Order: sequence, then C-alpha cells, then structure tokens
Amino acid sequence: MNLPNKITISRILLIPIFLIFMLVPFQWGDMNFLGAELPVTHFVGALIFIFASTTDWIDGYIARKYNLVTNLGKFLDPLADKLLVSAALIVLVELGLAPSWIVIIIISREFAVTGLRLILAGTGEVVAANMLGKIKTWTQIIAISALLLHNTIFEPFNIPFATFSLWVAMFFTVWSGWDYFVKNREVFKNSK
Repeated sequence: MNLPNKITISRILLIPIFLIFMLVPFQWGDMNFLGAELPVTHFVGALIFIFASTTDWIDGYIARKYNLVTNLGKFLDPLADKLLVSAALIVLVELGLAPSWIVIIIISREFAVTGLRLILAGTGEVVAANMLGKIKTWTQIIAISALLLHNTIFEPFNIPFATFSLWVAMFFTVWSGWDYFVKNREVFKNSK
C-alpha cells in the first residue's frame, strides 16, 4: 500500500479518537476560544477533526506529485471523507449544535453518491472526486470546524459564521450531488 493510501486510512482511524473526545464526558472543564465558551474536550475534538481533514489535502497532493494515484485511493479517499464528515455531523446533532434536517440532507447525498460510485465500479469505472466535490468537502470541513469550536464571532446579516457556513456546505453538497448524477445519468439509461 502506498503512502497516500496509508494517510487516507489514518484519517479513518482518527474517527474513533475524535468520537471519544466529543462524546465521553471527561471532566476537563471549559475554555474560552475566540470569544466562545466550550468544553476543553470539544476543543481537542475539533483539533483532531481539523488535523484529520487536512490529511485529505496531504494524501491527494502526494498522490498527484509522485504519480501514486490508484483505484484504491480513488475509492478510499472519498469514503474516508464521508465517514469523517458523517461522524462529525452526527456528533453535532447529538450535542445540539447542528439541525438534524440539514445533517440528513448532507448524509443522504453522501450515501447517494457512494451508491452511484458502486454502480459505476460494477461497470469497471472508478470516478475520482471532481472540483465541485472538493469544494463541497472543504465547505463541510469549515462548517463542521466552526460548529465544533462553537464559533459565533463573525456575524454577517446577524447569522453566526458557523450557521452561515453550514448553509453554504449544504448548498455545495446538494449541487455537487446533482452534478454527479447528471454527469453519470447514462448508467441509469443503460441499466436493465
């Protein structure tokens, strides 16, 4: 297994560690971060999430720079992103920091696109993430990071930054999902 794929797998392995910090009631107290009061465990969990998210850029950069792009990597990379983002969004609902209906929309798109990838894989085609999918992923990471950090410091139009960024992430999530299905609609036309 090459280095980019190992980095991708490390992103998956960081998910249970992130969950432990976010959900186990360690009594480490609260802290103030950029004007927001939050439990120390949420801060640590946010740092783990942010670090794990940066590995998405690192593994892709190494794979492209050293020509280490593989079909396994094309499959694992978006899967790791989906697992990390889904885990974080579910945690945010559990903690009352994100509305469940937005999380349902985002996770539903992730399942739908994963299903499409599986159908395409059955025809021998592996679909790498496109630019719109990458924008979707980064808007989700920014929104989740802001929510994990209880961010409320930037308020355009009286909407906290975390809430605003979650709406932006939902927009790009729906748009990129629509784009995947439109670009690959032939698979449905040709199915029996």
